[in-house]
Amino acid sequence: MSAPHHRPPRDGAGDAGADLVVIAKQPVPGRVKTRLTSAYTPVLAGALADAALHDTLAAVAATPAPRRVLALAGTPGPWLPDGFAVLAQRGGGLDDTLAHAFADACDGRPLVLIGMDTPQVTPALLARAGRALRSHDAVFGPARDGGFWLLGLRRPDERLLLGVPMSRPDTGALQLARLRAAGLRVARMPELTDVDTPPDAEAVAAAAPGGRFAAAVRALGTRTVPA
Repeated sequence: MSAPHHRPPRDGAGDAGADLVVIAKQPVPGRVKTRLTSAYTPVLAGALADAALHDTLAAVAATPAPRRVLALAGTPGPWLPDGFAVLAQRGGGLDDTLAHAFADACDGRPLVLIGMDTPQVTPALLARAGRALRSHDAVFGPARDGGFWLLGLRRPDERLLLGVPMSRPDTGALQLARLRAAGLRVARMPELTDVDTPPDAEAVAAAAPGGRFAAAVRALGTRTVPA
């Protein structure tokens, strides 16, 4: 698949700021955070997912942005703050879902997309990503597991995601290579840990002890994964 042709942005493009998009699943036990069930019951894993989503949306809600969008698989619940437009997820694989989220949420401004797996994210980090798109074509946040936790595009183009293999140790490297092959100037964000496994949950809770997610992890206590 050939990389899309990139044209440098016009002077002043993106001055209105970046829209923020969260891609998430309704935190239904048994359907979310299934890898956490190696140490937690499906109900408890669902509770952790609920807390992670709450913290993520709270950080987005506290970040200045022209528009905030939730690309959701499922139905909104009490964890959704005011001020979000809600779009239904569509697509097949994760690359397709992410590509559609960019296309569906695009309102003529730069877009910064994150998932619900990094509840340690802060308004300062999100604002930094939005500012990066004033001088760069893309902003990329690598995840410790080899994926990525944030992707921002000054001129959203779903072709930049389609066909990138997802959920692999080299997903982040492949996505970054796709951006650079398109001639985009890419700003890098700090590496964060996605919450996928029980050790991830404890590490993220320790890194951001003041959030609802950290409180939920502490309430459940340290869990060991059976050998």
